[in-house]
Amino acid sequence: MMTQLFFTGILLAVGLYFILADVLKLPTMKTAKAMLGAGRESKKAAKTVEAWLMSGAVKLSQYIRIDEYKHSRMANILKAAGISMTPEVYSAYAITKAGAILLGVIPCLILLPLLSPVLIILAVLSYFKEIRKADEQLKAKRDQIEGELPRFVATIEQTLKTSRDVLAMMENYKKNAGPAFVLELDVLTADMRSSSYEASLTRFEARLNSPMLSDVVRGLIGVLRGDDSAVYFQMLAHDFKALELQRLKGQAQKIPPKIRVFSFVMLMCFLLTYLAIIALEILNSLGNMF
Repeated sequence: MMTQLFFTGILLAVGLYFILADVLKLPTMKTAKAMLGAGRESKKAAKTVEAWLMSGAVKLSQYIRIDEYKHSRMANILKAAGISMTPEVYSAYAITKAGAILLGVIPCLILLPLLSPVLIILAVLSYFKEIRKADEQLKAKRDQIEGELPRFVATIEQTLKTSRDVLAMMENYKKNAGPAFVLELDVLTADMRSSSYEASLTRFEARLNSPMLSDVVRGLIGVLRGDDSAVYFQMLAHDFKALELQRLKGQAQKIPPKIRVFSFVMLMCFLLTYLAIIALEILNSLGNMF
């Protein structure tokens, strides 16, 4: 009886989905996947479930209202993180994904009520994970770029001895930059060719909102204005090198606890080896005695 109810519920849910999809004029799966994959930095294909959720998020986004300040801030974060969604769709996607998990509570209440609180907790965790995804991706991207800034500043310091062409500096450094920094430099150089250099650098600084990058942009704007920025970049290179050493020391301090676990496992293996040998010798001795 329970099995029949379960399959009946599945068939009813599928039928209701197709009816609502026709009434609400939801796009097909191929169209939703194409929309979801458009503008992505990675070319990984969108999953069917993800396309379903995005279709619902697009419909739900029409009823979400965000104030001007939060909208502008979230739009900048999404753009910098490489997520091609509007703030309304991004928020609606997090709600839709959490709501999809909550729908699983309905069959759980019939078949396995004890599992219902677990699904509710998963839905809440899923919402906060999705709503923070853009900030986490931007933070990871910012950390990668800040890790390259000491070498970037040192390169500018050496280049200023022979040239003050800021655009040429950006173009030359792109050949040796990391993937995240290359994408940002591509946007920067294209922006510099189509508008003023100073405004492009200011927008470049605003996209990542990094204090270290702000210091670099301030020096580059000084170069554009004709200031003698050689000493400034020398001091900046020295400060960034100290910050880089401090960052490496912090990473090195995280390694010993990880190594300690494996060292303990190796110690236990050695002890078990010796104990096994001793136990075998004792058993052989007892066999000879009796």
